Amino acid sequence: MKKVAFLVTGLNSGGLENYLLRFLTFYENKIDATVVCKGGYIGILKKDFENLGVNIIPIEIGYFNAAKFYELYQILKKGEFDSVCDFTGNFAAIPLYLAKLAGIKNRLAFHRGSNNRFKETPIKMVYNKAINKQLPIVATSVLANSKAAMNFFHNGIWKDDPKFEVIYNGINASRFLDSDENLRNELKIDKEAFVVGHVGRYNEAKNHRTIIEVAIALCKKHSNILFLLCGNGVDTELKAKVEAEGLEGQIKLLGYRKDVVKVLNTLDCFYFPSINEGQPNALIEAMVAGLPFLASDIDPIKETVPKELHHCLVSPLEIDLAVDRLLEIKEDKPNKLILADWAISHFSAKKWFDKFYLKL
Repeated sequence: MKKVAFLVTGLNSGGLENYLLRFLTFYENKIDATVVCKGGYIGILKKDFENLGVNIIPIEIGYFNAAKFYELYQILKKGEFDSVCDFTGNFAAIPLYLAKLAGIKNRLAFHRGSNNRFKETPIKMVYNKAINKQLPIVATSVLANSKAAMNFFHNGIWKDDPKFEVIYNGINASRFLDSDENLRNELKIDKEAFVVGHVGRYNEAKNHRTIIEVAIALCKKHSNILFLLCGNGVDTELKAKVEAEGLEGQIKLLGYRKDVVKVLNTLDCFYFPSINEGQPNALIEAMVAGLPFLASDIDPIKETVPKELHHCLVSPLEIDLAVDRLLEIKEDKPNKLILADWAISHFSAKKWFDKFYLKL
C-alpha cells in the first residue's frame, strides 16, 4: 500500500476536492492517504474523506511563516511517506522543498487551474515568479489537468521535458449510467418544462452573475423554461436577486448537493459560462450524462469538449447570444447518446486515474 501525503488548501466541495475524493475512492485500500489542509480549515467533505480512512491534518501555512513551515516539515518527516503530492500549483514549491529535506523521494506538483487564482499585485507576482522557477527543481514530477495550464505556467519548457505531464480528469461513468433518478417530483417540476442547469460553488470564476442574468431573461419570456442551480453558497448568494425578480418558481437554488447525478438527470441542458477553469469536472460529468451544453469558449474548455462541438461555446460574458443558443438547444433536442459515448471513453476513470496512481 502506498503511503501518500496530499496537500490541498481545504476540503470544501470544489473541482479539486471532488477529484481527490473520487480518486481515493477508486483506489480504496490501495493508498494510505493523509490530506494536509494548508489553509488551516477542513470543509464540508470532511466526513466523506474520513469514511475512506483518510487522516486529515489542518495547518495554516501562509507565505512566509517559518514556524508553520517547520511544523509542516515535521509532519512530512514523521509521516515516512512514499510520496507527496501538492495540488496548489506554484505554491507547492516550498512544501516540496521541505518534503525533499524530509527525505521523501517522490514529490509531485499538480496544477489544477489554468491561470493565477489570486489577486495579482507586484509583490505577489515577484513571489509567484520565483517559486515558479523553483518548482521543477524541487518536484520530481510536475502535472496539470490541461495543456492550457502547462502553457500558462511552464510555457516553452514543458513539452520537451518528461518531468512534465498532462493528466486529464477521470470520471467513473457507472454512477451516471446506473441511475435514472431525478428531482422533478421532489421539486414539483412539470414534465413538459425545459430545465437548464448549472453545478458549481458560488465563486467569481464560475460566473454566476451572467448565469442569473441569462436565467432571468429566459424565464421572464418563457414560462416553460426553468433554471436549476446547485453548489455551495449558490442558494444564499442568489436568493435575494431571484426573489426581487419574482422568479422563485422558475429559478430554483439548491445549494450544495451530494446527489449530483440526480441533479443532472433532472436537466435538459447544461449551462457553464466559467470565466476560468483548470479542467471542469462539472462539465465533463454533464457530458457523461449525455446533456447538451452551452459553455464558455476559454482554452481549458475548448480542450475538454470535442472540436465538432466548439460551436456550443460562446464568450463567457455574452448574455443575448447565450439566450439565443439555449433556445436553439431547446428546439433542436440533440442526440444525448453520441455525446455520452465520447465523454465516457475520453475521460475514463481507469485510464486517467491509473496514470496518476502510477506517478505516486
